[in-house]
Amino acid sequence: MHSFDVMIVGAGAAGLFCAGVAGQLGLKVLLVDHGEKIAEKIRISGGGRCNFTNRDLDPRAPHRHYLGENPNFCRSALSRYTPSDFVALVRRHGIPFHEKHKGQLFGDRSAEDFIRMLLDECGAGGVTHWQPCAVKEVRGVEAPGNARYELATDRGPVQARHVVIATGGLSIPKIGATDFGYRIARQFGLPIVPPRPALVPLTFASADWAPCAQLAGLSLPVAIATGEKKNRTEFHEDLLFTHRGLSGPAVLQISSYWREGEPIRIDLVPGVDVAAQLRRAKATSRKLVANELAAWLPSRLADAWSAQDPAWQRPVAETSDKALAALAERLARWTLVPDGTEGYRKAEVTAGGVDTRSLSSQTMESTQPGLYFIGEVVDVTGWLGGYNFQWAWASGWACAHAMAAARP
Repeated sequence: MHSFDVMIVGAGAAGLFCAGVAGQLGLKVLLVDHGEKIAEKIRISGGGRCNFTNRDLDPRAPHRHYLGENPNFCRSALSRYTPSDFVALVRRHGIPFHEKHKGQLFGDRSAEDFIRMLLDECGAGGVTHWQPCAVKEVRGVEAPGNARYELATDRGPVQARHVVIATGGLSIPKIGATDFGYRIARQFGLPIVPPRPALVPLTFASADWAPCAQLAGLSLPVAIATGEKKNRTEFHEDLLFTHRGLSGPAVLQISSYWREGEPIRIDLVPGVDVAAQLRRAKATSRKLVANELAAWLPSRLADAWSAQDPAWQRPVAETSDKALAALAERLARWTLVPDGTEGYRKAEVTAGGVDTRSLSSQTMESTQPGLYFIGEVVDVTGWLGGYNFQWAWASGWACAHAMAAARP
C-alpha cells in the first residue's frame, strides 16, 4: 500500500501546477495520468506555442471572461493567483514570450517550454509521478494516519488524505479526454452541469451551406452576436469560412454562448455604414455592385454575396435604392441558425462540469470532505485567449494552499 498526503488524478495544466505547488508547500504528492504523453493539451495549444494566460483578465469581474451556472465562482481563486503571478514564474524559468493581441500571452518558442517548467516545479516539490497509470476505483475509507481515500491503480493501491480530480473535460478525445472526473463526482453524490462542446466551430445543414462552401479558407473581421436583450453576447473577432460552416476566433467565442436552435447574427462590415457608402457610389461610380463591395469585403465574398440576388448583379448606378438598402441591411445583419457544432473532437474546451454549488470557491474542496476538483472538469469556462489556462493555474494554486493549510 502506497501512502501520500495528496493524490492528483490528471497531469494536464491544472494537475501539474497543483502538484508542483503542493509539493513545494511540504505535502507528499502523487500525480497520476492514464495517458502515454504528458500535458497534450498544453502541447497543442496556441498553435504549439501555448497561449498561457491573458493580461486583460479582471478577477474582480470574472463574468466578463468566464461562463457557467455561477461565473463569479472563480473570483476568489483568480484574485489570489493572477496572470502577473504566472508571468513571474515564466520569467523565473527564463521562458521568452510575447503579447499577441487583446492581452494574449504566447511563448516565443514552443509549448514544450511550459511543460518542462511545470515538470521542473513538480521536481522541486518532490512530486511522485506515475504515467501512464490508470485509476480504476476511488473509495472513501477510515484508516490510520488520517487517510480518507483508497484508490486502486495500475501500480497498486494508494491511500491519501486528499484526492484532487484534474482530469479535464470531454474535448479532444484523441489526446485522452474521458468522463472520469464526472463519474467520480456522481459517485460521491455531486451534481453535474450537463457538459457540452465550447470554443468550437459551428456547422450548418449541407444543403443550406452549399452556396458558402466555396468560400472555405476565407477570413475577415466581423462582429458576431447571439442571445437577446440582457442575455445578448457579442464579439469582435475574425471569422473563418469552412467547408461545413464557420470557425475562427469569432465563432469559437460565440459558440460557448450559443444554444441549439438559436440564431447567430453577423455584421460582415463592422464600423462601416454600407448603405451610405453605396448611395454615394451610385452617384459617381460605374462599377458593378460586387466591385464596390470589394472595398470592404474579400473579393470572393463580395462576388458570392452579390450573386444572391439578380438586383445586386448590376452596376451600382443602375441598382435601385431599395435593392442597395436591402444589401446593406443583409451585410450588417446576416442571420443564421447553426444545426450543430463540430463536437468534442474539435472543441478546445468543455463547458459545464462539476456544479460549483458543491465546491468551495476558496479551496476547491467539494462537499465530500477531502475531494477536490480543479481546472476544466469544473463548470467554469473561459473565453478564447489564455483565460482557461489562467483558471487552471489559479484553481490549482488555491487547492494546493488549502490542502497545505489543512495538515493535521
